[in-house]
Amino acid sequence: MTDLTQPVTVPADAYISPDYARAEQDRLWRKVWLQAARLEDIPNVGDFVTYDILEDSVIVMRAGPDELRAFHNVCPHRGRRLIDTPAGARNARGNRTSIICGFHGWTFDRAGQCTFVNHQDDWQGKLTAERTALGKVRVDTWGGWAWISLGPDGESLTDYLGVVPGMLDPFGLQNMRYRWRKWIIFDCNWKVALEAFSETYHVQTTHPEFNAFGEFRGWARQHGLHSNIGYDAPKNMDENQAKLRVGSGEDPRLSTAEMQLFTWENANTNTTMTLVNAAQRLKDELPEGTPAPQVLQHWLATARADDAKRGVIWPVVEPSHTAKSGTAWQIFPNFQIGHAVNNMLCYSARPYQGDPDKCIFEAAVFELFPDGEAPATDWEYTKPEEWPPVLQQDFTNMAAVQQGMKNVGFRGTQPNPYMERSVASLHQNLARYMGTGAPKSID
Repeated sequence: MTDLTQPVTVPADAYISPDYARAEQDRLWRKVWLQAARLEDIPNVGDFVTYDILEDSVIVMRAGPDELRAFHNVCPHRGRRLIDTPAGARNARGNRTSIICGFHGWTFDRAGQCTFVNHQDDWQGKLTAERTALGKVRVDTWGGWAWISLGPDGESLTDYLGVVPGMLDPFGLQNMRYRWRKWIIFDCNWKVALEAFSETYHVQTTHPEFNAFGEFRGWARQHGLHSNIGYDAPKNMDENQAKLRVGSGEDPRLSTAEMQLFTWENANTNTTMTLVNAAQRLKDELPEGTPAPQVLQHWLATARADDAKRGVIWPVVEPSHTAKSGTAWQIFPNFQIGHAVNNMLCYSARPYQGDPDKCIFEAAVFELFPDGEAPATDWEYTKPEEWPPVLQQDFTNMAAVQQGMKNVGFRGTQPNPYMERSVASLHQNLARYMGTGAPKSID
């Protein structure tokens, strides 16, 4: 296995090859664990959502108060998809006491057992309960999500996630709720989409507006299948390696306030209105010349207190743990969790119709809300020009990278071994499943 702390190169086939894209379904997507749904989308018995990955479709259903089941979304009679996705929607969602095939009426209960076959006697007793039941899909939960594995055997979700729960459980991800969620069919490979957000190396050039607020040099670390990223931080400022960062410059009170307001208005991610408002008060609550570590501590403490007054309780996470956890985790193969104590930003990407030049890209912003006050949201299909301005900057790169990788003069990617190690990690692990495309050392 190549040492990813050293410079490596990755061939372009994983991004542009139709043969590679066709092989992904059997070699990758049917072997791994995939984040398929948020549990608050299926709170009641009978609630369901569907999840599609290429030709495979899965129904995730709450079969009992504390029981989830997942089934292949296909009738065992003649192969009709049981639940169709409404036109223009990301997926199907609803509540059913039973699932009825629209072709011939075969009916299935919430446990996946067939309860009705018209003219069943015509099969001369050969239609056993096993032959007529819906195909089961492995399903488990972590972090407030339902996860599925299309492979009937293999490691448990706990083993698959490895160190991730230990690093992210202190942030209470399961307690956060959607603030907004958007999806788009985009003109790049799903890996290009994910990699656009799995490193901080691009911030200085792609998002130059942020340079006024601080230094965004960051690190990336591999943890088996998964990886995480974070920011370098000055001594005694461990928490500044995470998402909730203090501004730099001569007066961190002012730069923090400016950065928070800019982030809210132009990215609409990675912060909350409570954090923005607390940052705007820093100039009034702290004297000029207050050192950056004290500005950071005061800002977070006052925002925490403000939220507590309205019934929003942040978890307490030790600064040393915050430093190790960084800003985001890439969950192999196609999900990213950008975590903080009171909000998170998640990205995911999937192939679209087997086309290596297209993907389904999704982004969701979560935060902590008072009980019963989370906004009602659903997946909204959004044109590129309608996304927040900062994300539009990333979209420009994503489309241009996909085009550039087809250039006859492109010799393969050369990710930064310190800041872009997550990119190399993705391909090292992809090669374990795909049998090709492993990073190679640069001599």
